[in-house]
Amino acid sequence: MTQLSPAERYAASKSRGQLPMLEAFRAHQRFDLDPFQIEACASIEQGRSVLVAAPTGAGKTIVAEFAIYLAMQDSRDKVFYTAPMKALSNQKFQELVAEYGAGEVGLLTGDTNINSTARIVVMTTEVLRNMLYADSGLLKNLSHVVMDEVHYLADRFRGAVWEEVIIHLPSSVRLVSLSATVSNAEEFGDWLQAVRGDTDVIVSEERPVPLEQHVLMRTKLIDLFDSSGLAATNRVNPELAQMAHYGGRTLNARQMKDVGRYHSRGGRQDSVRMDRADVVGLLESRNLLPAIFFIFSRVGCDSAVRQVLRAGVRVTSASERDEIRAIVEDRCRTLRDEDLAVLGYWEWLEGLERGVAAHHAGMLPAFKEVVEELFRLKLVKLVFATETLALGINMPARTVVLEKLEKFNGEARVPITPGEYTQLTGRAGRRGIDVEGHSVIQWVDGLDPQAVASLASRRTYPLNSSFTPTYNMAVNLIDQFGRERTREVLESSFAQFQADRAVVDLARKVRTQQESLDGYAKAMQCHLGDYVEYSSIRRELTDLERKSGVRGDQQSRGERERRQRQLVDLRKRMKQHPCHSCNDREAHARWAERWWRLKKETDKLTTQIRSRTGAVAKVFDRVTDVLLQLGYLVANKNGQVSVAVDGRVLKRIYGERDLLVAESLRRGLWNELDAPSLAAMAASLIFEPRRDEGAPNERNLPRGPFREAFDQTTDLWANLDDIERDNRLPGSQPLSTGLTLAMYRWSQGASLDSVLSLADLAAGDFVRWSKQTIDLLDQLSVVADSPVGATARKALDTIMRGIVAYSSVA
Repeated sequence: MTQLSPAERYAASKSRGQLPMLEAFRAHQRFDLDPFQIEACASIEQGRSVLVAAPTGAGKTIVAEFAIYLAMQDSRDKVFYTAPMKALSNQKFQELVAEYGAGEVGLLTGDTNINSTARIVVMTTEVLRNMLYADSGLLKNLSHVVMDEVHYLADRFRGAVWEEVIIHLPSSVRLVSLSATVSNAEEFGDWLQAVRGDTDVIVSEERPVPLEQHVLMRTKLIDLFDSSGLAATNRVNPELAQMAHYGGRTLNARQMKDVGRYHSRGGRQDSVRMDRADVVGLLESRNLLPAIFFIFSRVGCDSAVRQVLRAGVRVTSASERDEIRAIVEDRCRTLRDEDLAVLGYWEWLEGLERGVAAHHAGMLPAFKEVVEELFRLKLVKLVFATETLALGINMPARTVVLEKLEKFNGEARVPITPGEYTQLTGRAGRRGIDVEGHSVIQWVDGLDPQAVASLASRRTYPLNSSFTPTYNMAVNLIDQFGRERTREVLESSFAQFQADRAVVDLARKVRTQQESLDGYAKAMQCHLGDYVEYSSIRRELTDLERKSGVRGDQQSRGERERRQRQLVDLRKRMKQHPCHSCNDREAHARWAERWWRLKKETDKLTTQIRSRTGAVAKVFDRVTDVLLQLGYLVANKNGQVSVAVDGRVLKRIYGERDLLVAESLRRGLWNELDAPSLAAMAASLIFEPRRDEGAPNERNLPRGPFREAFDQTTDLWANLDDIERDNRLPGSQPLSTGLTLAMYRWSQGASLDSVLSLADLAAGDFVRWSKQTIDLLDQLSVVADSPVGATARKALDTIMRGIVAYSSVA
């Protein structure tokens, strides 16, 4: 890690004339680079990898753009740009095409393959992981990889992919990792240094546009923090604290007395919330548009749009409305007329023309892209969005409004975290346009101003690994490195790195507590005998007496008699012990109680240390044992493990159901399925319902051979689940039928309206699950023998139609 400041590093490099590329790059920028951008770009030009952690909107992508610019100066070098979401990949693809031309830029997102041999290729992280395992020829001459939103590594469903890529990229490739501000950036940087070599960590806490934070209480917009200049930073505004206490009103001295009398009689005042149309009017009057209202539900977003439109809100001029209509009609020209009404096109267009839109995962991707484009063009000025909008999409606003500070996490309503608050408010303030950004928290009774201030002033959250070995990972790595070398590779994961660091901290705590234990043991020493032994008898006796008192009525006569004999024996042993007659017995007992309490805690820490040491490798061993048991791996007489013939199929199946898919193919469970039935089977494997479906309903299943194949696949899943649990692995969820019949009908050519009704899904959800179904069918078409391989290709073609086939980048 460098010891020089950014300015010192840059000055030293410049004085040696070592950064001609950075100077040329800077000369072409609309704004001069910030210090953290200069430092990161200087490191890249000097041939080092970088981790850049900075707030949303700070300009991290400039660093990625410089890496691409640098690679393009050499006629052979290639650069890959990875993003966690297809929407981000599509957006970055379009930006790079505009910069470098369509011939130089490619896009790979699983269901889209455009110009894959280009020198700049944008892709999802999973695509790059698959390339590395397949040793793809596209990796030749790769000089740089940009990993955007690398904090996705903490995602419990997909995070492992980021670690796989970081570990397995060729050592010659320079890594440009871009992250939100995380509190343990240095720890993550230390791991990158360990696995990738020369890596500089550049952390910036500065927002490029300052954030003014407000609370909307009743009809008044109040600063969250004290801005008098007399108080320490991040102190709650005293006016806000007073209004919160008295129901949203500022009180004079006389009113304070009245309120005191009112409360003494048990009275209460509730604050009155402005409705959304009035909030919009307030923001418009304060010149605080465009604004994003974050509402943590899709239904809430759609109803908010309807509410403000019913109230007559219009924030566009006649010329803007004409421009909006022209853009929408151009972008949606390939959508079929009969689908427009089903998709709510006309209502959506009316909202857009009035400058209002929703943005959430249930929307058709094409509609979301249009909303993003119109918002960037300052034509749409009000967006009601779920938090997914905060994740990387380039869509900054002047103001961000939070109607609530809690959201439903699938199980319960929970407060948003400081990290989530930082991500959401990171959208406020447009560089080069706004002097400052604004966040507005709409007050609700019961909020604590100090808690809100704490949420708003804590800007970081930790990055924790979610890495765990999978069956596909195991066969790929064993085939490449062998079992023992694979264990070493997995021990280099960030998950194990963090576990090892935790072990160091735990071991330090155990050592400290052991010193205390020794002190307690010394203090309870008895000149008559072993007081630890004596106190052990006393504790056993006390525990047995307590249990006898609690459970006495529930015990059988035999149990009561047995326990009574134990009590008599323990009392006898206690009284016969030499320490029982010690004059200082009770003083020793007090030290003994502390000793036992601390020993219990220390033993617990020691158990944690044992469980964390080699934790990733232990899971890998269990995964390997399952694969050996099922014959995907084989061991020779010397115990060396290699990949069996069936394991070669598993190597090329990616996804959470990798083993179930491979085993189904091996047993020929799907050989009798036609194209619609195989599409339905694929849907049942990938679909995850938003709520518990209960047991499969036969009405949700296609007739004919599908039902027998589905029953056999479900039986196989249950068998594999038992094997996994026997090997102390967590198992998996049963197959879902929620999308099965709808996908079957869609493959047969049914209308969009009927399919969405059958699936009870929003259009955006149906498209997303269809794309994942297509991804699995595409894998089957490559790895499966006839007849399944050929049927999978037919099934894929039948699904890829209508709104599923629509893509703004194709």
